[in-house]
Amino acid sequence: MSRVLVVALLLCTALVLAGCGGERVPHQRDQTARTDSVTPTPETVDIYAQTRARMLAPEATQAQALVYVPETLAGEVSVIDPTTYAVIRSFKTDNEPQHVVPGYDLKTLWATNDKGNTLTPIDPRTGVPGPNVSVDDPYNLYFTPDGKSAIVVAERKERLDFRDPHSMVLQDSLRVTCPGVDHMEFSGDGSYAIATCEFSGQLVKIDLAKRTVMGYLVLDPQGLRDHGMPQDIRSSSDAKTFFVADMVADGVYLIDPAAFRRTGFIKTGRGTHGIYPSRDGRLLYITNRGWNTVYGGARGPGTVTVLDPARDSIVATWSVPEGGSPDMGGVTDDGKELWLSGRYDNEVYVFDTGTGELKHRIPVGPGPHGLLVWPQPGRYSLGHTGNMR
Repeated sequence: MSRVLVVALLLCTALVLAGCGGERVPHQRDQTARTDSVTPTPETVDIYAQTRARMLAPEATQAQALVYVPETLAGEVSVIDPTTYAVIRSFKTDNEPQHVVPGYDLKTLWATNDKGNTLTPIDPRTGVPGPNVSVDDPYNLYFTPDGKSAIVVAERKERLDFRDPHSMVLQDSLRVTCPGVDHMEFSGDGSYAIATCEFSGQLVKIDLAKRTVMGYLVLDPQGLRDHGMPQDIRSSSDAKTFFVADMVADGVYLIDPAAFRRTGFIKTGRGTHGIYPSRDGRLLYITNRGWNTVYGGARGPGTVTVLDPARDSIVATWSVPEGGSPDMGGVTDDGKELWLSGRYDNEVYVFDTGTGELKHRIPVGPGPHGLLVWPQPGRYSLGHTGNMR
């Protein structure tokens, strides 16, 4: 054996033993899940590290423990006592309240009255609403990670309006060219956001500093899943994968947010809609609200898929007995319950996260939508029904 060959073999052996045996070749992706996911190491960023059970910020500790249920068809918000599981009161907001959203500093909750063109502020210490604030087309509401701006998702106007997070005075407006801009998620470093566009089957990536569009992504360019209707979008705890619920594809798309490309798909259930992380950040609760006659189909069974995002595998499926329409909501501060609105059944569901059992079905007014469980752990809110960091 030549001296050159011996040296080469020794170098190769050293590299292998050091764990540096050359560039890692990705496994082939398929249409059901990623096959090359890596279990996060202790050095990996954990965006949910400050949202563990009972890790309430000082402002949140002053809030009454209540559940707020916006009823789009009634123009009201019902308030539920989470200890008795009973509606204790309701109050008027404005036309078509869609979501109840915690403000960035946790001092105010906001009901987004889409067709009323207003926001209703709610004092979380008392649960009492204040005077409406005029805001154009507030379908949804988010906040930039630096807390300097609210982002009003003006779905009908195809705009993202940057506003003062307290007064809601307009700062800037960004028009997008994908109809149905809807839900948002933010990168781990807070530099960009990705929003879903439900009526075009697209995502749009936003540079938050420049307030410009960085690009668009068609989720199903071959039309293999009937065009698509993306809804909620949430990040894995390491911020390396975004999961996009698609109500037509009946599952979640996996997105590399940095590269802005699709990396996989996981089938979950009919009418996939909402995504909520568990209190330890290890699981995602994904709601499948079924297909309703509103959209021209039969009433779906109504399920919740429990997904392990580290392995892209389904670990459990929880059912609503006799069917239902689990839509939006959140996890309690202790992580023991998942509360969800029953969008087409005028009820609220409470699941035991330990057993998957449906513990309560609470009757509410017509069209319950973006339900908020409050308080929730976290230093600040990025919006929606409790996207906490």
